Amino acid sequence: MENTSREKTTLYTVMTTSFMTTFMGSSINLALPAMGHEFGSNAILASWAITAYLLASAIFLLPLGRLADIHGRRRMYLLGTILYTLFTLLTTLASSMEMVIGVRFLQGLSAAMIFSTGMAILTSVYPPHKRGRALGYSVAVTYLGLSVGPVLGGMMNHYWGWRSIFYLTTLLGFLAIAGIHFRLRSEWAEARGEKFDVSGSLLYIAGLLAFLYGLSSVADFVWSRYLVLLGLVLLFLFIFWELRSDYPILQVRLFKHNMAFTFSNLAAMINYSATFAVTFLLSVYLQVVRGYDSQAAGLILLAQPLLMAILSPLAGTLSDRLEPRLVASLGMGCSALSLFFFIFISATTAPVWLVANLLLAGLGFALFASPNNNAIMGSVPIRLYGIASSSLGTMRLVGQAISMSIVTLLIALFVGQVPLAEADPATIMACMRVSFIVFTILCGLGILASLKRGRLHSNEEAEAEG
Repeated sequence: MENTSREKTTLYTVMTTSFMTTFMGSSINLALPAMGHEFGSNAILASWAITAYLLASAIFLLPLGRLADIHGRRRMYLLGTILYTLFTLLTTLASSMEMVIGVRFLQGLSAAMIFSTGMAILTSVYPPHKRGRALGYSVAVTYLGLSVGPVLGGMMNHYWGWRSIFYLTTLLGFLAIAGIHFRLRSEWAEARGEKFDVSGSLLYIAGLLAFLYGLSSVADFVWSRYLVLLGLVLLFLFIFWELRSDYPILQVRLFKHNMAFTFSNLAAMINYSATFAVTFLLSVYLQVVRGYDSQAAGLILLAQPLLMAILSPLAGTLSDRLEPRLVASLGMGCSALSLFFFIFISATTAPVWLVANLLLAGLGFALFASPNNNAIMGSVPIRLYGIASSSLGTMRLVGQAISMSIVTLLIALFVGQVPLAEADPATIMACMRVSFIVFTILCGLGILASLKRGRLHSNEEAEAEG
């Protein structure tokens, strides 16, 4: 009975943090035009409110995950939830968009502490025969946060202002802190006593930060192209260092010798790079170009995550019977088709058409995400599940950061330093069109990576017979 109570408490806590982080991420897209109007900020600054969060989450996920393995996941999880709640509340006190961006960066750092530990703790608490169902509930709540965010966030922004979104997330944070502090008494630190790879961590943080920041700032500063090059050099040195390290923060050898694992992770990064910024672009389009309020825009944007939440479990089950690469590649194809159709939207496109295309995008992501996750976890032995999970989280965040960096760059080229509320609809449409062209090409490359991973079920059957 005690174990059952601990399992449920852990599940409820992880579900709370999963919901609040995804709700925050999806609802802030609807609040950005209002924030930009209040602070008089331009479109570039507004996009950095999202990019800064993703950038911090991406660069700190691996090092903080490794620290949690050494010093304790519960400790890192609790600290991350406390800091996330604190920085969420501090955002409501911001007096400028620059201050919002700074606090959002710190919020992203604390989110990395949650992302790198929550799922691992859930896996440690539940026995193997119950683990799949528990993980399923956690994933379902993640998609629920994505689904509710545009509607509830848009409604709250419309009636009570953008700060109300942060107040609600703060309340959820306090509930999660209470659950972790009072009910999660155990500690998990399977790597206790091992050394922390300081040099590798610094190379990774500096390289990824230089690359992503440089990419998003190329249009503003001449030296940004050299920053991109520096980032690539540092990331290359990071890979070289990790191959020689006794205690690496990233198992580079796993990518070197396991092609199914490598191409499944590559497909995940490309998919998120091509699809994540779509919600941001459409939110700006619906509110600035079309003149909808945030509540109406949220209802339109609901179509995609709602279909994702409904179909993702079915797609995961389908990938248990068919080759994951086939199901995931079909999903990537649907996403590419949806992005291609978005190239042709105009200032007078019927909302019904937008909803139909968003449903196609939701179908594509549902068919891709669960089977691709299945392929990643199924391509490694059980003892490497933690590494595989961290790798997948890193690819997701890096892909999302790349997606927003591309959009930030294109906004700087097309819209410039104009306040978001005063931006010329024609330039916004031109920026969107080029963005969707780039994302369609990326998705096409993702289909190739998805198909390249090879057969998974035949390898599992061979291992079982062996």
